[in-house]
Amino acid sequence: MATEIESIDPIERGKLLQNFVMNSEAERLATFKDWPFAEDCGCIPAKMAAAGFYHCPTENEADVVKCFMCGKELDGWEPNDDPWKEHKKHSSKCPFLHSKSEREETVSDFLKTERDRQEQRIVKAVEVKIKEFLEQAAATREQMSNFSAGK
Repeated sequence: MATEIESIDPIERGKLLQNFVMNSEAERLATFKDWPFAEDCGCIPAKMAAAGFYHCPTENEADVVKCFMCGKELDGWEPNDDPWKEHKKHSSKCPFLHSKSEREETVSDFLKTERDRQEQRIVKAVEVKIKEFLEQAAATREQMSNFSAGK
């Protein structure tokens, strides 16, 4: 009999595990090996990782980062940008912004942070599904209207 994690699609399982390891600042920092900014900038890898971001560049954007907690993606970084200020500016309700540092964090704090992270992930997934549903409902409504009007 397969366990729950084994029954998840392998690609989805990989994403879940990658997201979980991003709880660690060291793991987030390790993603910045190809970060396009030099050490004399405000947005150096250590500051980016400390602010909750990990580097996830795309083919078109070399400076895309994502918060492991709230999932907020940011790009278009300028050399003097402060990662903490940018994080707060674009996602002020992110629970990570209000949490303790890893050194101060207890197991209970970690579990609360992980619970909050999972809650954020689920809320985002539900919001996407609601948006898809509303778009499909509008399209169906329009088709029904056109059908009843004889179009």
